Amino acid sequence: MLMNNKALSCNFNLLKRLTQQVQLQTRFYARDPFPTKVSHYLHRAKLIDSIRLTLRSNNPNTSLPTLLNHRLLDSFVVTHSLRSAPSADSALYLTQALDGIPRFSHTQYTLHALATVLAKSGRIAELKSLIDDIRAKKFGNVKITFMNLMQWYAAAKDIDSVIRVLNEYRLDSKHPCTESYNIVMSLYAQMGKDSEVVKVFHRMIGEGSLPNCRSYTIMIEHLVKSGKLFEAMEVFNALPLMRVKRTLKQYSVLIESFIASKRFEEVKMLLHEMQVDGILPSRAMSLSLQQMKEEGFIRESDEFFRETTLPDERIKNIRYAIDSSDDEEEDEDENVSHCDRVDRVQLKPWLDPRALANALQSWSPDEVAELEGAKFVWTTRFVCKMLRNFNSPETAWNFFCWVANQPGFTHDIYTVQRIMTLLARQGRTELVDRLISKIRMEGMRVPFSTIRLIIDFYGISKNADAALKVFNHDRMLCGPISKSNLMLLYSSLLRTLTKCGRNSDALDMLDEMILNGICPDIQTFSGLMHYFSQLGDIKTVQKLFAMLRQSGLEPDPYLYKVLIQGYCKSKRAALAWRLFEDMKNSGLVPDSATKELLVKSLWKEGRRREAAAVEESYDDLNVVLPLELPGHVWTVSSADLTRVCNIYSNCLASNDG
Repeated sequence: MLMNNKALSCNFNLLKRLTQQVQLQTRFYARDPFPTKVSHYLHRAKLIDSIRLTLRSNNPNTSLPTLLNHRLLDSFVVTHSLRSAPSADSALYLTQALDGIPRFSHTQYTLHALATVLAKSGRIAELKSLIDDIRAKKFGNVKITFMNLMQWYAAAKDIDSVIRVLNEYRLDSKHPCTESYNIVMSLYAQMGKDSEVVKVFHRMIGEGSLPNCRSYTIMIEHLVKSGKLFEAMEVFNALPLMRVKRTLKQYSVLIESFIASKRFEEVKMLLHEMQVDGILPSRAMSLSLQQMKEEGFIRESDEFFRETTLPDERIKNIRYAIDSSDDEEEDEDENVSHCDRVDRVQLKPWLDPRALANALQSWSPDEVAELEGAKFVWTTRFVCKMLRNFNSPETAWNFFCWVANQPGFTHDIYTVQRIMTLLARQGRTELVDRLISKIRMEGMRVPFSTIRLIIDFYGISKNADAALKVFNHDRMLCGPISKSNLMLLYSSLLRTLTKCGRNSDALDMLDEMILNGICPDIQTFSGLMHYFSQLGDIKTVQKLFAMLRQSGLEPDPYLYKVLIQGYCKSKRAALAWRLFEDMKNSGLVPDSATKELLVKSLWKEGRRREAAAVEESYDDLNVVLPLELPGHVWTVSSADLTRVCNIYSNCLASNDG
């Protein structure tokens, strides 16, 4: 009987806990009427559009208070409303109106959005006041980084504040990031201070930061603006061999300049290169290309520019109107709608592919149903942005298959390359193979960059066999490959094979490459030598060095550095000493870190005389050595970097003269 009472008591307690959980869940869902994250996104988007339109109306006082009291108002809605504000005054007006909403508190996102609007509008006094308030903790624990400050001051064209922050950044961190130098370079270029731009570029390299694609975008834009179009093309053409991605901005700047000069053959060449690089043209190109279309120069490319030259008429504007009095009692969910009378403002609907992709991560039937009901206009650009923001390859694949069946949309080379590279990075070889089979059946030609990226990403996902298959059997899907691009493709494959530990396959592929008349560049040799030196395989390193010499290539400073460091770590300081002597005889010296490693290794192996000779060599030079030699394993050679640097420096020096 006692046992029965205990069991009854346990069952009662369990039932009580379950009832409490159900009540909690009921209360939770009562507060959140949206069945899916997609539904929540759509209602937020509707509210953001209402605020955007209201801020552009003649009398925002009438509807803004109601919108700001909406139950969906949160930091996400405010952040995007501030980013979409038409002016600094409207952003400040919105911020002041929010002060009267007790349940709303600013976050890092909302304050950074406000700071960006103020900076772009040149409102330096208000910007600095906001920064002081944030630092004084008036908004809680909101953080500001050195990069935030540099970006805001650069947008406000406050060069003195940018330089001051960079110097503080340098004191705090010995190695400021490349983007910090880019910000200063861009600002000096806009101000026409050519010599200062060159100094910053040299300083970037001297302090051990490698220029990235944005660095070269600034450089190309600056050269074009200075009337050095030929030199800008020299830099642009050097980027693939430096393994630097060419960007849409670079293409746009060059194409616009060539069109203005009526050099249409160069434009057609650049359009072809854009297809090879798999870059989707921007809508901003449409006006520039219209001139060529009128003169009949790009008839064969009409399909290529179909989406970018013509606005998609399926995308309708949203409008602002004054509500009538009999609409005041409508449900609060409908307060974000707009009636069709007395149009004031027209805007494209607000859209955030990242937020929408995040809402779809689970890809449940209810979310898909909400997505279908939203009647989005699916374009190549929109789909590519969605695919870029999916974290899960399964969700990305589900979306890719689903959107293919939506009215008015057809996948093209841009959406296909986006999903293929995403799947390759995640190691989903079976799905990549299915897409490749589909491409082959339909006779579609993919960009060369897609094939190369797939091979690169198979190195990340450790799929050497899949990379070999793509290289040997599928690379012709991009059509004829130039000799220089084939060299880059071999280099990508060799890098992938080493990442996967397929040493013998890498050496066999190197032999095949040379037998086919494709000579590896310095970066490829340095990558292989660095890999085998890290394994302690000095014999293979020496063999590769001999192959480099036989190819007619001369080691650059960075390759010497790689070899000296590899020999020292393998306790072969005597070989490192010989390389140092060769380097010195060529008029080169390694950087201070490599020199210190060499001296330390020579002392450990009892070679004190050689160690002293290295020290004496540096005393004779009487120069301050850079932190790092310019170059990087597998990507940038110091020779290429020096050549580009010289082109840039000489052009701007002639301008100063």
